[in-house]
Amino acid sequence: MAFLLAFVPALAFGATGAVLESSQINVNDVASMQRGASLYMNYCAGCHSLGFQRYSRMAADLGLTEEEVAQNLMFTDAKFGEPITAAMTVAEGTKWFGKAPPDLSLVARNKPGGPDWTYTYLKSFYADDTRPSGWNNTVLAGSSMPHVLWDLQGTQRPVLDSTGNVERFELATPGKQSPAEYDQTVRDLTNFLNYVGEPSAAKRRSTGVGVLAFLAVFTFLAWLLKKEYWKDVH
Repeated sequence: MAFLLAFVPALAFGATGAVLESSQINVNDVASMQRGASLYMNYCAGCHSLGFQRYSRMAADLGLTEEEVAQNLMFTDAKFGEPITAAMTVAEGTKWFGKAPPDLSLVARNKPGGPDWTYTYLKSFYADDTRPSGWNNTVLAGSSMPHVLWDLQGTQRPVLDSTGNVERFELATPGKQSPAEYDQTVRDLTNFLNYVGEPSAAKRRSTGVGVLAFLAVFTFLAWLLKKEYWKDVH
């Protein structure tokens, strides 16, 4: 999947000028990232690698055992300690899509808007008979990626405004999920890709809070010590 960490405003703009929706992800929501990992392996890993992420690191960070990963998230003959690589070769990707699908290890850090880009992108596919795949996207116009989650979201058709720009979407064919359920599915997948882009983010933030708390206590003690030393100085 052509997807996509950093603090970003709730409202941002993609490269095409499309307004990005806030993904509202939570780097501490392990259950969400677990669901996102399952979605990634089932819908994305056939084409896209996570070359900087190992199955073993993912298991440790997401609270999964080696057996759980092997049974539910490993669909190749890769070993537990190896990186997550796609089944599709570069030559096959180039032949079928015009270019090889990119590695998504750092995609959440490379797009304008960060995870909001990913979230909005995955919600913005619409049917387009002029495209080779039959799909287009308002966030990344002309994307060669097909809408791999169409069975969950359904088929959208764009409604244009007076200037010819996409104003909104209407659901032409319902999918297996309601719009609210699909939003959560995309949020989980975005949360997982955001985690992959910086696996230590949650630990780094919790460590930062601890350091700031220590400095606050140390500053208070230093202030009390200063008062004690200077109480007899006039």
